Amino acid sequence: MERRAKCFNWVTLIFFLIFLFWILLQLIAPFVLPRGSVADLSGLVGISDNEQVISQMSAPWNSIYSIGDRLCHQIAERSFFLNGNQMPFCARCTAIWLGLAMGLGLMIFYKIKLDEKLIYMIIIGIIPIAVDGLGQLFGLWESTNVIRFITGFIIGIICGVSLGLIFDELKNFYFKKKKQI
Repeated sequence: MERRAKCFNWVTLIFFLIFLFWILLQLIAPFVLPRGSVADLSGLVGISDNEQVISQMSAPWNSIYSIGDRLCHQIAERSFFLNGNQMPFCARCTAIWLGLAMGLGLMIFYKIKLDEKLIYMIIIGIIPIAVDGLGQLFGLWESTNVIRFITGFIIGIICGVSLGLIFDELKNFYFKKKKQI
């Protein structure tokens, strides 16, 4: 990992700002809603289970919770509560979003070379979430929100760094192609 020169990838910066804004909205949402008004959003991934509760919220908070409703199971026991309200995403998903922003933030200031060491780091970083998720899936244990947060944060950083690498490679490809013309 080397410190970037003054020139950085604008696409990485834009995506970092988008994900940072997104996680800030998720953290603010429970505080702007009336205390204790969002108690249990438990449901299934991929469908909207909580339209009645979410439709009572004001904009933009209803949109944030609606996206959470579709992308996350929002099981209450697996979610953090702020201001007496359940967050829009479970502990693991919240950490993944935060990790994505932090991984992209890292890629703004540092350049990471895509090599064997990085591939090994990615594989090692996937192991904690895989072990925890599979252990829960097969009923071997019930994880805590702290463990879910840590494993989600690790994989989120890996995904953010990987996105930054992709943006760097696309930028390099574009400029090499442009020089050839």
